[in-house]
Amino acid sequence: MKNLLILVFVLLFSGILKAQEQQVVVPYTLADRDRTIRLEAKMEAFDAKMEALESKMDSQESKMDVKFSKMDVKFEAVNSRIDYLFWLQGVIVALILFMLGYMIWDRRTALQPALEKASDANEKSTTLIQTLREYSKKHADLAEILRTHGIL
Repeated sequence: MKNLLILVFVLLFSGILKAQEQQVVVPYTLADRDRTIRLEAKMEAFDAKMEALESKMDSQESKMDVKFSKMDVKFEAVNSRIDYLFWLQGVIVALILFMLGYMIWDRRTALQPALEKASDANEKSTTLIQTLREYSKKHADLAEILRTHGIL
């Protein structure tokens, strides 16, 4: 049994050594070398094209930045104009409201003296009519005149 165990161990160990002993043999021919040279040339041409595209994109990006900055300036100008118009409109509305308030106040102050004069005139006319009625009781000709005018 001991022999069998040693035999199995030797066979396994030799299989492991054999797996590690592999030699990688890659045949590299002249055609492979030419293909590699052509591939390198194409890669260099591709790199040059990519660098040209990157520089072109950078220049386009800088042009766009300039245009956007100009547009920002224009938008700021329009924004300031809109602010100016907003304030102007607010001032106009405030003036209109002030004028309405002034007109209401003016009407009240202008009508008050006229109403007072009218009430004074009404009181005086009432007093005058009362006085004429009392005077007409003693004078018949005045009573006749007052009756014709509808005061008595």
